[in-house]
Amino acid sequence: MDVKEILKHVDHTLLLQTATWEEIKQICDDAIKYQTASVCIPPSYVKQASEYVGEKMAVCTVIGFPNGYMTTKTKEFETKDAIANGASEIDMVINIGWLKDKKYDLIEEEIHTLKEACGEKILKVIIETCLLTDEEKIKMCEIVTRAGADYIKTSTGFSKAGATFNDIKLFSENIGPDVKMKAAGGIASMDDAEKFLSLGADRLGTSRIIKLVKNEEASGY
Repeated sequence: MDVKEILKHVDHTLLLQTATWEEIKQICDDAIKYQTASVCIPPSYVKQASEYVGEKMAVCTVIGFPNGYMTTKTKEFETKDAIANGASEIDMVINIGWLKDKKYDLIEEEIHTLKEACGEKILKVIIETCLLTDEEKIKMCEIVTRAGADYIKTSTGFSKAGATFNDIKLFSENIGPDVKMKAAGGIASMDDAEKFLSLGADRLGTSRIIKLVKNEEASGY
């Protein structure tokens, strides 16, 4: 798989707490130059970034990030606000405590609520795999499928670990036919990126791939 093909699947990401507009603008420029799938940025920059990139690049943002324990109403407001500001893709974090408590109906209802708020925009559901058992990951595959989300996503990149090949393999065996997969966090090389795609991932959340293409030090998300 050539580099251009890999880049088509990258959500070029900058979600650090210290991110400045100049840094956001730079990843937007890089995303346009290298034709990534989107830029994934903090909600506070969505309006500015959307106006900056225009029709040249999809703008993705995060909801309930990174811990997921906000109320559903708060996440719904965040989602509607982000879309009003120009976001075309939403990556939401589930309430992990609800999953541990087996409150599956509440999780499904929340995802469904946010998908309704998204309308035709893309909704990706972050389940933070490093905090879950395999049983919980399988349950989330079922819930995400039933709730009508577009993607299941491994990680925020802000917890103990990021995406693993085993998680994507597990997802692929348990999601419905209309759900795609996003691997995120810790994708450190082109070989890793290619392997995730070969396992069936459709998107890669990473800040490092563009850095590798630009021959810069590949640190970060």
